[in-house]
Amino acid sequence: MGFHFTPLLLTLLLFSTLHSRSSSQTFKCSTPTTCHSLIDYISPNATTFSHIKTLFSVKNIHSILAANNLPLSTLPNSTIPANQTIKISFPCMCTNNTGHSNKQPIYTVQKDDGLFHIAAEVFSGLVTYQEIAAVNNISDVNLIKVGQKLWIPLPCNCDDVDGVKVVHYGHVVEAGSSLESIAQEYGTSTDTLVKLNGVNDSSLLAGQVLDVPLQACNSSVRSDSFDYPLLVPNNTYFITANNCVKCKCDAANNWTLQCEASGIKPSNWSTCPAMQCGLLSINNSTISGCNITTCAYAGFNKNQSIFTTLATRSTCPVTAAPGNYASRTGLSWNYLFISLHLILLLVYLL
Repeated sequence: MGFHFTPLLLTLLLFSTLHSRSSSQTFKCSTPTTCHSLIDYISPNATTFSHIKTLFSVKNIHSILAANNLPLSTLPNSTIPANQTIKISFPCMCTNNTGHSNKQPIYTVQKDDGLFHIAAEVFSGLVTYQEIAAVNNISDVNLIKVGQKLWIPLPCNCDDVDGVKVVHYGHVVEAGSSLESIAQEYGTSTDTLVKLNGVNDSSLLAGQVLDVPLQACNSSVRSDSFDYPLLVPNNTYFITANNCVKCKCDAANNWTLQCEASGIKPSNWSTCPAMQCGLLSINNSTISGCNITTCAYAGFNKNQSIFTTLATRSTCPVTAAPGNYASRTGLSWNYLFISLHLILLLVYLL
């Protein structure tokens, strides 16, 4: 007599084999607030930017291109090969010491969908089916309906790390990775990863979503701006001010945010306002001696206003501090004093 495996039984068997991979995705955060986070998405099949935009409820494809440092001219129907990692930028919300995506993405249940299939396959294990059930108040995980709207709670975090504002990145661990190699790649420390994730190398699993804090470039954005704090990690850019401004972070530029006109159509305004510091346009500079003064982006408000400010950076060579000079001078006199004593001693002995 053969066994007949129902779809539910097959799902449970598959879950039992993958449970260790996706049983702990929750990110802990202590401060009730909102922010922007990043997360890896690895599609098992070839896909397009347009499909990913829809799947993750992204308003504008520009945010996907920016998170992956791809040209704004990239076409929405461009093919993304299977198993290629694509970073997704999304709004994060911290409540009850847990961080999750702020009411998005919203997934519409399709024919033959199950919660486990949606979690493990459609969203590649970024969440568990239990987490989807919990935030959507689903008491019976076997009862979902075609057309039902489900909030997918992606893990994220908004906390400062060691008193510094960072962008939290949900990194999907690759086979053979170690905490040390991940820390080195993303400019953090092994101790920080252990503290944030409560893991060590022996408990690190391929496919696990790891909370990795990314350093962001310094910006001149005002605290009353709609996009404050503007945190852009290295080798990415961010489209802000209703699509009018593109801000890029490059660690080689002394971790200073570089913002310029994006050249794309604004989202809510009829046109982008002028972005000037007097006669100086945004991202243009003047040089005086070894000081470089740049017209920097400083934020925006709902009244179709974009703020700018003059930011000065010194390229002057660093001179020794007076205290160091004094110590070196004192050291020279000490050597002279000792030398004279030695000479007098030799004269006396002779």
